[in-house]
Amino acid sequence: MRKFLIGLILGFLAVPVAVYFYFSSGNAPVATSAPPMPFERTLARAALHARLDKEMPKSVLIAADEAAYTAGAQIYKDHCAVCHGLPGQPQTAIAKGMFPKPPKLMEGTGVTDDPPGETYWKIAGGIRMTGMPGFDKSLTTTQMWQVSLLLANADKLPQWVRNSLAPAAVQSSLPPK
Repeated sequence: MRKFLIGLILGFLAVPVAVYFYFSSGNAPVATSAPPMPFERTLARAALHARLDKEMPKSVLIAADEAAYTAGAQIYKDHCAVCHGLPGQPQTAIAKGMFPKPPKLMEGTGVTDDPPGETYWKIAGGIRMTGMPGFDKSLTTTQMWQVSLLLANADKLPQWVRNSLAPAAVQSSLPPK
């Protein structure tokens, strides 16, 4: 029994030591162009969703109205589009160099299937090791809710809101609202 316990203890100690040497020897993929580590996506997704379940707001603090969409569109252009893109525009150089790739939030389903509270949580706190910064120190609570509502409804926004997301050169050729 004693040999079994010693073997068990050594086995438990060997795993963290092996992991430490894997990372400290330079074998772990750390460049954005490197493939993900085994189970990296699965573990990161599980940790993110467990934290979201505990911390994301359950109710929206502002109304989803024209004023919120208008303000949210401007905030999105100023703070989010450089990574997540604008409708119908090519991916930016910054987005091309990121790992994991930032989702295109204004095209396809984006985050329209997520509750606004989940998007708010991600905007406020960011997502570790993804390049997604937290904006809780640079945007107000209202501004973060405005962007969250814009993104939650991105697939059903009125055309004038979608037009407001167009780059300035394109906006000058659009008919007025």
